[in-house]
Order: sequence, then C-alpha cells, then structure tokens
Amino acid sequence: MTGQPGRLSQAKGSTDAPLLESTIGHVLNEAVSAYPDNDALVSLHQGLRYSYREFAAEVDRCARALIAIGLQPGDRVGIWSPNRAEWTILQFATSKLGVILVNINPSYQRDELEYALGASGCAALVLAPGLKHSDYLQILRAIAPELDACESGRLRCQALPALRTVIRLGDEPADGVWRWADFLQFADAAGAADLARIEQGVAAGDAVNIQYTSGTTGRPKGATLSHRNILNNAFFVAELMHFTERDRLVIPVPLYHCFGMVMSNLACVSHGATMILPSESFDPGAVLAAVAAERATALHGVPTMFIAELEHPEFDRFDLSTLRTGIMAGSTCPEEVMRAVMKKMHLEEMQIAYGMTETSPVSTQTRADAPLEMRVATVGQVHPHVEIKIIDPDTGQTVEREVAGEFCTRGYNVMLGYWNDEAQTSAAIDEDGWMHTGDLASMDDEGYVRIVGRIKDMIIRGGENIYPREIEEFLYTHPKIREVQVIGVPDARYGEEVMAWIALSQGESATVEEIQSFCRERIAYYKVPRFIKFVDDFPMTVTGKIQKFIMREQSIRELAGQ
Repeated sequence: MTGQPGRLSQAKGSTDAPLLESTIGHVLNEAVSAYPDNDALVSLHQGLRYSYREFAAEVDRCARALIAIGLQPGDRVGIWSPNRAEWTILQFATSKLGVILVNINPSYQRDELEYALGASGCAALVLAPGLKHSDYLQILRAIAPELDACESGRLRCQALPALRTVIRLGDEPADGVWRWADFLQFADAAGAADLARIEQGVAAGDAVNIQYTSGTTGRPKGATLSHRNILNNAFFVAELMHFTERDRLVIPVPLYHCFGMVMSNLACVSHGATMILPSESFDPGAVLAAVAAERATALHGVPTMFIAELEHPEFDRFDLSTLRTGIMAGSTCPEEVMRAVMKKMHLEEMQIAYGMTETSPVSTQTRADAPLEMRVATVGQVHPHVEIKIIDPDTGQTVEREVAGEFCTRGYNVMLGYWNDEAQTSAAIDEDGWMHTGDLASMDDEGYVRIVGRIKDMIIRGGENIYPREIEEFLYTHPKIREVQVIGVPDARYGEEVMAWIALSQGESATVEEIQSFCRERIAYYKVPRFIKFVDDFPMTVTGKIQKFIMREQSIRELAGQ
C-alpha cells in the first residue's frame, strides 16, 4: 500500500558531517598523532595496557610480520579467538596491508570452521588455544592432519588447499604452527618503508573484512565489508554517543561480531577513546569490575548481558558512577531493564541500535536525548548518510507511516556483497542498491522505527542470529532422523530458544540427550536445540507446506505447562 507524499515510510539521514574517505590504518595513524599517550587498548584478563603510541607500534610490528611471511593485499587471514588484545592488533594490522580479515566465531566446531576457511580461501589462520571445552588446535587437526608433519608456515592441506600458515596465541609450542611471539619475530625482515609503501596503496573502497552470517540455505554467507563501510559506521555510532578522546568503553561483546569490532573497537579509535576488554568471553562480574577499576564512561552489550550484570550478587559493591553512555543491541530490550540500566548503572544516555552484518552494521540508532519510550519501543531513527524505507514485501512499494512492511536500507553502509556468491548478493541487494533485510518494521511520523517481526524464521537468542534452516540441514546428517523442523520459542533470559521437532526413521529410537550431544560436537553451543520434541508428523497446509506458526503455538502451550 502507498500513501500521500510525506506520509511514506522513508527517511534520509543527515549529511551535515561528511563521510570519511580514509582507510582504517590512516585513522589509527591520526589517533596516534593526536592522542599518543591516551590509553588505546586495555586487556584486563591478560594484564596488558597499550597507549596509542604503543598500540600502533604493535600493530605495525604485526603488519611487518605478515609481510615477511608472504601475505599480499587481497589475501585472507582468519582469526579464531575469543576477545584478546591480539585480536584487535591483527584487526588493524591486516587493514594496513589490504589483507582481508575473516572473522571466525569462537564457538564454531569442525564443520563450521572447515566451511568458513574453505569458502573464504584463508591463506593463514590465527587461533587461540581454545574456549571453554573446545581445543582449537585439536579441532583444526581433525580437518588438517597434515599439521603434525609439516614445517611451520608450509602447510599443505588436502581439505583446505589455500591454508599455508597457522599461528597460535599463547606460549605452548605445537607441531606445524608458529606461536604468536615467534611469528612477530619475522617483523625484522620487513622494514617500515615496506609497510608504508603497501599502506599507501590501500583504498577506502577496498574489502577489509569478511564476516560469516548464518544463511537460510543452510550455509553461512560471507558478508564482505570495505574500509568505507565499517569505518564510517563506527564513526557515526560514536558521534551519536557524543564520544570524545576522554571516553573509556568496556567491551564484553565478542570482537568477531560487528558489534565488537566495529561499534566498539573502530568507534573508539575513530575518536581516540579507550578499548577495554574485561574477559575472554562474557563474565558479568568481570564487566562490573572493569567499569569500576578503569573508570569507564561507556558500556556495550545485548540485553541478556545487562540483565546478568544487574542480577550479579555483588552488584552494589561496584562503583559505576563514571558510566554515561552505551549501546544495547542484538534483541529487543524490555522497558524495565532499560529503566534499571539507566538508574542503577548511571547509563542515562544508553542507546539502542539496529542493523545487520551486511549493513556494517547500523542503519538506525536512538539519540542520547530521545524520550525513554522511544529508546525502549523503537530502534531509533535513520543513521547519517543512510537511506531507509519500508516496503510491501509483495509489491515492493513503499508503505504509509505506521504500516508494517520489509525494512530496506541503502547507502555507504551496504556491504560490497557476499564473498564469491553473486546469486545471493543479487537476492539481497536490488538493482537500485537497496539491501532487503527480511525484517518486518514500521515507521512513525517522527521517523522512529519499530521492528515488529521477521519475514523469515530467524531466531534471535541472546543477540545471536540463528537460522533454523542451517540447524535443520545439520540435523538431517544424523542417521536416525527422518525429518526435522526447527523453530524459536520465547525465553525470559535469552529472548528466544531453539526448539527442534524431530521425526525419526522407521524403527529408530533416540533421546533428547543423544541428539543434543550430537549437536554439541559439531555446531556452536547457541545453535544446539534446548528443547526437542519427537513427533510422527508435522502440521501442514493442504498443499504440503509446513505450518511453523502452528508448531510454535503448540510448543509454547506445552512448555508453559511444564
């Protein structure tokens, strides 16, 4: 449905401040010149603290080591690690060289890791020792057993033919890999002039990052982002937060995600502010301790993180009075949580942001002075230099204000495309440059956007986007499963949880624990179905289409009766 001019659900962001036509490396160099003695990066769990001058020296050292081991502009380097200082150092080092950083989810298991490395053609992989119960090197060796017999830096792997170099964080030696400290020693073989020459050839429009997002076809898609994409997005996120070089941001969100590497890391560097890592993975006590010890002014997180912090048994012991601002994103924030965050955590200027990896990520954001109800019930207004519209999914026409439709966005923030996948790129970005998000939204007369649902069946669990199709296709590999359908069901803590309806093959039997164990060994923990229902068949239309809404309604009733 369309309406009268001026009443359509479309908006353009302010262009008062010009877009940055710089590279990430150039912006880091500017921050070093302006604020050399400011804290740049503090990794509390590692006991590391770098001024901007020191941080830039480590970045350049890493970049020269990458040159020395043969990395060229356009090559891909994977980073598979929870939050550590080395993650951020590598992020900026690769950006200076025109090397493309490939973010690997720390929760990935064998199948997911193999796909991401293979699809992106990573020439090198930097990995942490592990996370929780996962031994990363053991998982990699299951894919690349050739590591055990190869010389470091000279891997020849049948399953991953592009992969030559594996670098392991930490001090423990291992066959076929370089330790991080050993790798950095190669920096002496490449001079500052070599780095400066390569850096000069890097352009704002060049690809700098590939982030794998869960795909509706069952395989993740590699959203490819440029310097212009993510640097501008970070800059304007920080501008709307009124960031300056005096701000100090605690970062509990994962760096592998746009929230961490763009809205946190790059936002800080674009304004000379301080990046603070409280722990490898989220720990509410560590977050509160970091805020107090580092006199933080800003804090990021998804709603479940803020809930866990507020509920921490020693919450009242921590001095949070220095906090001023932050961003809550990833899923809808309950009003009572926002009120508690603003009052108890002193985050009077807490904001909500909305977007997706493919849009760098932010398209809308609430402002610091927005009324509370707008910061809770909406995802804000259009971002600077971005266009948004809401369309009828069937006709493609822009709908009237207050009418729900598909949220679309256009501008500098739209990705270059999905890595080596023109078909998926064309399906997501139309010929006029509009990114079709698949989210259902509405816009009011003041341009505030509300997300009201999803066209597809994506599940959002604690800020993680989960596509049922991906889990379904994985579960189909279980020898006992005949048919499976995955849905999201409401959960008080995580927003949604994963539930699988499973029909077993004739004569087979299985337990919930058996299916969950099968999943835990192969896919990320947050994708493992919390609830499993064994069925003989599924509700269908007369034309044979599965009716997931009926499954969801029935499951909600049954779970409520537990």
